[in-house]
Order: sequence, then structure tokens, then C-alpha cells
Amino acid sequence: MLPRYYEFYNPVKVLSGENALENLPHELEHLHANRPMLLTNRELTQIGLTGVVEAALKSAGLALAARFEDIPPDSSVHVVNAAGRLYREANCDAIIALGGGSVIDTAKGVRILIGQETDDIMQYMGADIVKPKRHVPFAVIPTTAGTGSEATLVAVIAHPERKVKMEFVSHHLLPDLAVLDPRMTQSLPPRLTASTGMDALVHAIEGYTCIQRNPLSDAYAWAAIELIREYLPRAVVNGRDTEARLAMANAALMAGVAFSNSMVGLVHAIGHACGGVARVAHGDAMTILLPHVMEYNLDVTGERYGRLLLALAGPDVYAATPAAERGAKAIATVRELSRRLNEACGLPLRLQDVGVKEDLLPDIARTALNDGALLMNPKEAGLDDVLQILKQAL
Repeated sequence: MLPRYYEFYNPVKVLSGENALENLPHELEHLHANRPMLLTNRELTQIGLTGVVEAALKSAGLALAARFEDIPPDSSVHVVNAAGRLYREANCDAIIALGGGSVIDTAKGVRILIGQETDDIMQYMGADIVKPKRHVPFAVIPTTAGTGSEATLVAVIAHPERKVKMEFVSHHLLPDLAVLDPRMTQSLPPRLTASTGMDALVHAIEGYTCIQRNPLSDAYAWAAIELIREYLPRAVVNGRDTEARLAMANAALMAGVAFSNSMVGLVHAIGHACGGVARVAHGDAMTILLPHVMEYNLDVTGERYGRLLLALAGPDVYAATPAAERGAKAIATVRELSRRLNEACGLPLRLQDVGVKEDLLPDIARTALNDGALLMNPKEAGLDDVLQILKQAL
């Protein structure tokens, strides 16, 4: 059934394919970008990916005006502010983000600083507060296949002193361009391939079930889940599988488009809190929490979970499962995928596997209750509910 009213927005131009990166200079020309700043991290420079980007630019007579590499796995407001200062000092006119979620979110933060002509990102935390005074051309080259940040209106940036991860939500954070090139993810280790792939799966499942879902976000989420089912195990087992890498890059982007329009829910609310309080890596938190939150939501979303069984397990399993049992079977299928990935590369299945102690659970639960994603979950959750989910996941 169609909603009585919905909105869907995705202006990001996508370049997808082997050697897609070679088209980046042409697109930057259309964006009137001549002095781009590259945001990345030192690891990507060491393994040569930064060099591939620079070579593509050089082939068209372009050069970087500045490079910022000091971006940790959990970026912070301090890192964003430092990168913004370099952008101004080097007189840059565009941003290229090469990396995973942390790099891309940092770049979004820099775009806020430059577009708003400000020195402090903190005042723009929240939803629809960003109102840029000028357009900053922005291209993203993801090196993981999970966050979907290359196609989302969300940036998550840590505030270390407050021990929280802050959300910035605005259509002005959507990049102009996303470049999906399988060369950029082939060096990703199996363990990170698995955790980022599970992050994409959570985006798709929550995007399909959260209260702002709509037919278009459903279509993107569904397509992403089908790709993840087929190609994530392949990408984990063989990182040089170009077809699997490109498929996962597309799945992550599709899931990002889906949740950017339908939003995410309780898995992300608790996962953000796990990251802020206990320093749990985002993909690990998503993997661990997903089946437990699905079980919590089952009495409200069982019918939609039941539909997802077709995308998660394929037509044979779907047809062989009685309609009333399909929702529970979908959860069991997610657990089985996590188990397979655990056996293949050590992907954690419990919070205790990533160092979370029981005495941290109350702090994590209280922090989760202040996360905006909680409002979009299909079922309301209070402190006791979140604590119970955490205890089950421990």
C-alpha cells in the first residue's frame, strides 16, 4: 500500500565500473573544480590508492591543491576543524574524499565548515540546520562497501570529550558525485569486508522497515539485500573477485540511498551508543545487534521481515517456509550469515567479543535513548527494552 504522502531525494551522480575513476577529472571539470583537496588516511596512501587517484587527475592535467591524511577510524570535530583550516590555507575549491565512512563523514564536515563560512562545526549538529552560503563541489570514492555515506545525507562525527557520536543531517551533505571502482576495495581485508558488508545489510533492512519507508526506498533496499546475499561471502573469501567487489559497492550505495530517505532505527541507535561509550567499531556493533533488534521488532514488523526472506534467502527457502514463520526465518537467515562470516574471518557475534563489559551496559542504554534514530524505529523502545537487548547481545 502506498503511503498517503512521501518524499524521496537522491541527486548523487554515480560512476560505477572497472576504471570508473578515470572519468573523475571530466566530472570535476563540469563542477568547475580546479584546486581539489583530497581527504584520506595514511593507510590508503601506503597501499597506493591515493596514487591511483592522483594519476587519474594528472592524466587530465589536474593536480591536488592539498591533501589531508590525519583521519582516524572514528573521526572527531577536532579533525574536521583541522581539515577545514587546511582547505582555506591552500585556497581549495573542491573536496575529494577517498576512504570509508570516517573519511567521508569528515569530508562532509569540512563541506559544512566551508559552505557555512564558519570555523566550528558544532553549531550545525542536528537535522536541517545546514544552510550553506555557497556550493562546495564534492566527490566521494569509497574504499569500503558498507557505510553508503557516498549517497547519504548523514554524517556521524565523534566528540571525544562528551563521549558521543553526533549526527548531522541535511540534504546539503549529499555529494555531487560517487565513484564506484572495484580497485578501491580489493585491498580491504576479509574481516573489514565482512563488517562493512553487514553494515550495508543493516542499512537495507532498517531502511525497509523504519517508519519513513516508501516504495522507492523499498526498491533500493531490496536490491541491496539481494546483492549482499550473493556477493558478500564471495568478497570475503576472495578479495580480488572484481565482480563481487563492484556488486558490494553498488549494494552499499543502494542501501545508503534507501536509509537516507527512510532513516535507520534501533540497531543504529544502540550501535552509535556502543561506539561512543565503549569504542566498538560501527560495523561490528551492527553485526552483533541486528538479529537481537529484529527479534525485538518482530511482533510489529513480522510481515515485512517475512517479505524480506525472499531477498535474504532466495525463492526456494521462501516458498518452503510457511507464511507465519517467514519473519522468524528471516532473522535465522541473518544469524546464519553472521555465523558463516565468523567462521570465514572472525567477525564477532557478541558484545563481549569486542571488549564490552556488563557494567557499561547502563551507560550505553542511556546514551542510545538520546539518539535520533530511535524515533524512526517501527517499535518504541525504552530504557529497560534497550538494556534487555544489550544483555542478550553481550
